[in-house]
Amino acid sequence: MKLLFAAALIGTSATAIAQSTNSTNAPPPPVSKPSATQPPAAAADMQVVLDQLPRLGAKPIETLTPVKARIQPSAADAAHAAMRLKGLSTAPDPAVTTQDLPYGSDPMQFARIYKPAGATGAPMPVIVYYHGGGWVIADVNTYDAAPRLLSKQLNAIVVSVEYRHAPEFKFPAQHDDAFAAYRWVLQNAASWGGDTAKLALSGESAGGNLAVATAIYARDNNLAKPLHILSVYPIANSSMDLPSRKDSANAKPLNTAMLKWFGHYYTTSMADMQDPRLNLVGANLRGLPPTTIVNAQIDPLRSDGETLAAAMKSVGDKVEQRTFPGVTHEMFGMGAVVRGAYDANMYAIGRLKVAFGIRN
Repeated sequence: MKLLFAAALIGTSATAIAQSTNSTNAPPPPVSKPSATQPPAAAADMQVVLDQLPRLGAKPIETLTPVKARIQPSAADAAHAAMRLKGLSTAPDPAVTTQDLPYGSDPMQFARIYKPAGATGAPMPVIVYYHGGGWVIADVNTYDAAPRLLSKQLNAIVVSVEYRHAPEFKFPAQHDDAFAAYRWVLQNAASWGGDTAKLALSGESAGGNLAVATAIYARDNNLAKPLHILSVYPIANSSMDLPSRKDSANAKPLNTAMLKWFGHYYTTSMADMQDPRLNLVGANLRGLPPTTIVNAQIDPLRSDGETLAAAMKSVGDKVEQRTFPGVTHEMFGMGAVVRGAYDANMYAIGRLKVAFGIRN
């Protein structure tokens, strides 16, 4: 019998820790004694990025309240610091323009529309993208690199969805927002120059989960089906005994203790953890679009992606999953300074080109 998703996030018995209140000042859960296991060594260019986090003053997320965690230097900040060390510009690529539009009434229910500058002519492919951050921290600003790159390289409109955060809004608020945004994109993409017959879902980490969950929602509600899913190091599995939970327990910038922290703030009850929208390997995965799953070797979520791929293949879905060596969680937005991230970007872009029928 599969263990609850709670075991992966909470990392202890179901009765040991209560979920948080809705306050952003709610105290963090107790931090367990760290594992003595050290993660594999990062590639030299990846390590340069990781080294910037303590230099920027980042504190362990698992020891903080949400309000304090949200103002910590992020992995994206560390990547920018590494770029500056190389003399590279950290300014947004002007080849892509952005516009923020609301899809709901809450201030956090908006999307950032990425569009190639000066785009004219035939309608463009559309990618709905969901950012990471464990449903508690980060936003579309933190996760700017990937949607901007996808828009430029694929000559596509990328819709980066912001959503309400926990603990102010707990599960299933973020999934509800993801589904609402998907419906909104289907209704409005043509007005932005998009072609919803060429639509893909994508996301990183918590957003990688939302991408797959949204494809399931589209299937079950008779909505237009995406051509492809690109899910980058998704949250997906319920087992606390996954290999990566152990071998990457002390990885950075994401460790196993942080998974416990996110779960503490994201859920209202332990029963939430059983929901197939979270525990994707226990969901009905049959009949989903062709899917690409990208993972990093040094990441407690690595096994999530690997086992999700196996679960999807077992019901006949077309899936490719690749784990990139020497890189960590959050690497996908670091292609400018980390070769393994660049390779992951090019792999994902290649898979989306095939899905969209792009031949160059």
